Amino acid sequence: MSNLALRRAAARHPSLVLEPFDAIMEQYGFDAVCMIIDCFGGSTVYIPGRHTVFRGCLEKEAINNFNGSNYQALSRKYGISERHMRRMLDRKNP
Repeated sequence: MSNLALRRAAARHPSLVLEPFDAIMEQYGFDAVCMIIDCFGGSTVYIPGRHTVFRGCLEKEAINNFNGSNYQALSRKYGISERHMRRMLDRKNP
């Protein structure tokens, strides 16, 4: 079946598109679903949370903004606990 035929069939019968691709298609469109399928089709994919994906970026920002005592302000800014912020910064700044 061609992409055009698939696009038309999906547009006519969106309730028959498998989960979670129905939600992805509704939010981002048919082409986004096809890109995901082309990249990962047939694979088992684990998608971690945002903090895990962007952990390195968050750590770099926190280190750059750390003044030696602003653990609480940084933890609020980046949405993590103060304890976690202390562990992260203490590990990076022994």
